[in-house]
Amino acid sequence: MPVLWKRPATVQLPLPLPLRRTAKSRECAVMAEGHDKAREHDAHLPPFYSPRLTPSGPNNVPEHDLKAQDRAQPNRPQASALPSYLSLSSSESEALPGFVSPAFTPPATPGTATPAQNREAASIPVDSSIPDGGCGAKKPRLLEILPEVNCVVRARIPTTTGTEMFLHLYTNNVDQKEHLAIVFGNTIRSRSLDAVRSGETEMDRMIRGAYTGRLYPGRTTSQLPGSQAEEAKSDAPLVRIHSECYTGETAWSARCDCGEQLDEAARLMALPGSNGGVIVYLRQEGRGIGLGEKLKAYNLQDLGSDTVEANILLRHPADARSYGLATAMLQDLGQSEIRLLTNNPDKVRAVEGPNREVVVKERVAMVPLAWRGKGGIKSAEVGEYLRTKIEKMGHMLSMETA
Repeated sequence: MPVLWKRPATVQLPLPLPLRRTAKSRECAVMAEGHDKAREHDAHLPPFYSPRLTPSGPNNVPEHDLKAQDRAQPNRPQASALPSYLSLSSSESEALPGFVSPAFTPPATPGTATPAQNREAASIPVDSSIPDGGCGAKKPRLLEILPEVNCVVRARIPTTTGTEMFLHLYTNNVDQKEHLAIVFGNTIRSRSLDAVRSGETEMDRMIRGAYTGRLYPGRTTSQLPGSQAEEAKSDAPLVRIHSECYTGETAWSARCDCGEQLDEAARLMALPGSNGGVIVYLRQEGRGIGLGEKLKAYNLQDLGSDTVEANILLRHPADARSYGLATAMLQDLGQSEIRLLTNNPDKVRAVEGPNREVVVKERVAMVPLAWRGKGGIKSAEVGEYLRTKIEKMGHMLSMETA
């Protein structure tokens, strides 16, 4: 039987390399044409517009559809999963701090969690002229003559809490430091600031803060026509004598409660029903020994000494501060009777001056916020710090309330 010729099976051979390159080039040309059209469209847009993304295949889905797919497939693996060591559970991610604050920053500076409720200050009557007047038995050494002080400038400071205060800067004849008076309210004014100076203009007076009322653009005189100074209330104003503490006020230190006391004093003076007040801010870092020696004392405390022992080991007094400047500044601000925010009995007598130029009528205890269950600073260091103040320095607090 004759064998018929059979057509061989068709075999699909790969394209030669030059032809494959040609096909690829044709595909690239089509894509390039699409990009060119997009660029022509974008060329008419303002320069701050981001370039438009060009579709690259049939899998392009509108954004709302992608979101719908994500909701419909919650367990679908993500296209670019994070490494396991960067993946966090929901409970862990909720505990992370926000992007506004770096991870090493505390969530709040110690002392800033002061309660916002309008709680008035609880005062205790005192009288330093009698032995049992509530000022302790120790009489601090006082300057025979008060220093001379001069307020050189005053400025309005709006605060983060919404209230306003006036910051007064003082010079004196004792040291070269710039001591401050933070004044709340409009009834407390500096005599040395308001005094007329030879040759000064109205603009000079406004620039250094010797004006009444409020500054505004275009104002030409320091005294507003028809303006009258507000009458001071009969109650004695609150006063806090505060010594500078860089670590407690700026560096988030939990070794002391200085920042907390400063915040609490400002809160009390800014209350709506308050008679205003003054925070006399003295540059007496480290209880008068300076920041460098104070840091050495911190190291001694870590080696086992308390705050008093550390100062003595460094050949400093347990407390090297003086308050004659504070007395003189209060006199300049017209304050002869005050309510003092303090736990320190020495401070009550010392701020009154050698001849009781300023009389402390009442003392307002500064009870730590943590002791009152109001947040505040909670650390072993601040606990020992307060214990030493009570047991060795006679501060009028009770550890039983802690």
